Amino acid sequence: MSFLPPTPPDGFRIGAIALVGAGPGAADLLTLRAVDRLKNADVVFYDRLVDPEVLALTGARKMFVGKTVGANEWPQHRIDRVIVAAALEGLRVVRLKSGDPSVFGRACEELEAARRAGIPVEIIPGITAASAAAASLGRALTERGQTERLILATATCKPGDTACVGAGFVPGTTLALYMAMHRLSSVEADLLATGAPEDCVVEFVQQAGTYAERFVTTTLRGMAAAATGLSNPAVILVRWPKTACTPTRAPALAALA
Repeated sequence: MSFLPPTPPDGFRIGAIALVGAGPGAADLLTLRAVDRLKNADVVFYDRLVDPEVLALTGARKMFVGKTVGANEWPQHRIDRVIVAAALEGLRVVRLKSGDPSVFGRACEELEAARRAGIPVEIIPGITAASAAAASLGRALTERGQTERLILATATCKPGDTACVGAGFVPGTTLALYMAMHRLSSVEADLLATGAPEDCVVEFVQQAGTYAERFVTTTLRGMAAAATGLSNPAVILVRWPKTACTPTRAPALAALA
């Protein structure tokens, strides 16, 4: 794979990689630094969930390197190889990731590949799905005196590993679950096994922060059945306050919008 050499701008160095967080979707939720990197990029390698509004901000060459279930043409080692190759040719490379690169975004592999090749690399943070979901719901992720701990966890691990979604889930905690829609029944069982009350409020937000977002609010007992009709990308917020759980939105499918 070959690229034309760039003309260096002010700021973003040639022969460098920026891991840029695209946030939940809306272009106006990008950081100013993310916009700067996009506008000065020579090539952008972007994920499946990056919104077209964000891609429209750059005139750089765009290459899709997204992963889809059952059809993964871009395993991580191949992505590492192409972004490093482009930077070694002197290009300003943006690796554009949905959400925040540091939150379940496989940033570690790409950072390691760049540093191993001696390439300058930086992370430009983006709004992660949990923050976008809470904003869309019009509520905070934490509440003084009720939920003073926030856990970000994934239900999708490396092949052979087991996700312990209930680890650390205690009174006073908000649990934000990523990539969990495929195993809701086991998530429900795991969380109940921690001793969490059956009436803990569970909020599903699909495509948080976009025009296509959808919501379901239910309780921990029955959460798997209540999510019928929802699909990825979605984040799940489970709230176990220090006092009794009280739902704050309409129950289950009545809240589906």
